[in-house]
Amino acid sequence: MEDPTLERHFAGHKDAVTCADFNPNHKQLATGSVDKTLLIWNLALKARALRLVGHQDAITGVQFSPSGTLVASSSKDRTVRLWTPTMKGESSAFKAHTAAVRSVAFCQHGHKLVTASDDKSVKVWSVHHLCFVYSLNQHTNLVRCARFSPDGRLIASCGDDRTVRLWDTSTKHCINCFTDCGGSVTFVDFNSSGTCIATSGADSSVKIWDLRTNKLIQHYQVHSAGVNSFSFHPSNNYLISGSSDRTIKIMDLLEGRLIYTLHGHKGAVITVAFSRAGGLFASGGADSQVLLWRTNFDSKSYQDVLQQHSWRSTPDPPPHLSDIHPRTPHLHHPQPGAIQVTGSRVEGWKGGESVSLAGSAAGNWTGADSAGKGRREEEETTQTHPLEVVPDHSSSLDLMLQHIVQQLDFLTQTVSVLEERLTLTEDKMKECLFHQSQILRDMRAEGERCRTASEESDGSSVNFT
Repeated sequence: MEDPTLERHFAGHKDAVTCADFNPNHKQLATGSVDKTLLIWNLALKARALRLVGHQDAITGVQFSPSGTLVASSSKDRTVRLWTPTMKGESSAFKAHTAAVRSVAFCQHGHKLVTASDDKSVKVWSVHHLCFVYSLNQHTNLVRCARFSPDGRLIASCGDDRTVRLWDTSTKHCINCFTDCGGSVTFVDFNSSGTCIATSGADSSVKIWDLRTNKLIQHYQVHSAGVNSFSFHPSNNYLISGSSDRTIKIMDLLEGRLIYTLHGHKGAVITVAFSRAGGLFASGGADSQVLLWRTNFDSKSYQDVLQQHSWRSTPDPPPHLSDIHPRTPHLHHPQPGAIQVTGSRVEGWKGGESVSLAGSAAGNWTGADSAGKGRREEEETTQTHPLEVVPDHSSSLDLMLQHIVQQLDFLTQTVSVLEERLTLTEDKMKECLFHQSQILRDMRAEGERCRTASEESDGSSVNFT
């Protein structure tokens, strides 16, 4: 394992750097600041940065679309802007929040945005139609962060009400609420497989929750001040966090321990982000600086380990919605006639709740559907008919079998983790044995040379006599 190294230093912002994200094309880094500007840095040497101006207050969040052709930003000016990262810097403004917008994120396909706001709401927007779609309202204090799951079926949100909520995007209902947070929750995100979420808090902690078992599986208390941001490595093996204690911490999630503490910022570290491939990560802070780091320690990726030991472990599948607590009765392997589904899924439009864009929204955005320009779009609602469980005399047996299957699933997950750790331990032992055998060979060779030299010396002294 090699140590991470500081690759580059970007100076251009005039105030604290609050957010950062890498372009999926591996060529750009976007950063937002309290100075109201969005900078698009070209990672190629000696290339100029793009400065995008349009927000009227501090920028709080930024993210590239999955295609890398758009950039979304959120601001304390109560708006969300969608930019084309070019010299013209054209943007479209989304307005529906009534207070500062704290975060913005794309879904996996790039056609929806989710935002979190001080108005205690989470809102979902249509990128293609440039309009507000629906709102999620159960938080009792300002919402600091919201993110889509990798498959787009869930939204996770957190805030100053000390809760983390999971929302079903199809029913728009809150399906789970984590309350064991110990203070204001500053950031939330899914790992790349969607099986876990991590949270950071003002209580200086980083916690990781398994969505399949509804359990807290890892708890890191490695910072001495509040944690402002974190980022999963694409392999899910590592996590970096930035804190008001001016440090960046790197955790090994397989071994469950802190492996690096990085110093470089002269003030609080407000944002950290891995690149899409994981080879780089960026940090921004209250000192107005953006630091670009080379990862190095991920030289042996998790995927390589899986390929070498495919018979031992397989990647975790994303959780099923009904596997997230609180669970509703369901069968893992439904039998014919055991469950009867009635009705069908109906999608329609609910009038009177759309929000128009300010300024040159539709006209300036080149990616909008031409048929949708200038047209008032309305909130999308989905009506879902519940499953009807047909009464059966063997219901108690079914419940018992469900419980057994759940326990087996949990044991399988535990064995998988143990096998992965055993694999890494075996690799390290092999490497140690190899080095030991090489040292022994070198010692034998050195002994032979010394003995030969001694014999030659003795022979020369005899001849002289």
